[in-house]
Amino acid sequence: MGWSLLLATGCLALAFPAAATPGDGAERSLLLSTHPRRSQTAASLQPNARRAGLPRIYGDDPRRPLVVIDAGHGGVDPGAISPIDGRREKDVTLRIARAIRDELVRAGRVRVALTRDDDRFLVLRDRYGIARRLGGDLFLSIHCDSVGAGSASGASVYTLSEVASDRESARLAARENKADIIAGVNLASTNADISSILIDLTQRETMNASAGFARLLGREARDRIPLKPNFHRMASLMVLKAPDMPSVLFETGYISNPVDADFIDSDDGRRRIAQSVERAVEVHFARRMATR
Repeated sequence: MGWSLLLATGCLALAFPAAATPGDGAERSLLLSTHPRRSQTAASLQPNARRAGLPRIYGDDPRRPLVVIDAGHGGVDPGAISPIDGRREKDVTLRIARAIRDELVRAGRVRVALTRDDDRFLVLRDRYGIARRLGGDLFLSIHCDSVGAGSASGASVYTLSEVASDRESARLAARENKADIIAGVNLASTNADISSILIDLTQRETMNASAGFARLLGREARDRIPLKPNFHRMASLMVLKAPDMPSVLFETGYISNPVDADFIDSDDGRRRIAQSVERAVEVHFARRMATR
């Protein structure tokens, strides 16, 4: 199939010949924005196209930004499991995601959706795919870290990079990216033609916005929850690869560390995590509005 590429101001147009598609014989084109948030699907632009199967959006004002919170793992994928008490990451992350949702809804400055609000399995591309179909402005994936030995502790945040910032980041990426492979079956799929062009043209701006939010989250969380000294890290994480939506993966603490696990799975810990996110979200969108 032959693709032609046309660049207009702030937009990417992909055109392909009629021979590649059935229909009226005219050349078909796909118009995508090179700016975060603008390359929304038709479903995100048309309220009536919110089909069954997409999660509920909390908040009534469509003019407000949409934050999509992804509780990591779920269903047949338990995530990390505490060696002390058998606590499962998928359960802890869902409780944290709900606490963040409730805090954001209480503050009233954004709309909020969860990729999952129950114990279900989602492949990684479906997680950010749901956010894009909803027209999300910010994607936050919630996780708990784990190590096989040692007493590592503290929260950290990851943004996308094709090169890991350190060995631990590479280890985490290798572990989390395997979440699509259950019982030896790879549940993910890709369209190399489209995704490679999108990444080349839009990912840089999105990555910069993601890094900016990560710094804000570190600033707001510093006095509320324990953080790792090198809080902001980078890794090639599949769940962060939406080309047009700022995205971060928030490792809220170590489920393998009993002190961390008890904190992040407590009412007080979830409240502090949620407050950190809410403050960072507020400043993030205030800055973006100021630069428009």
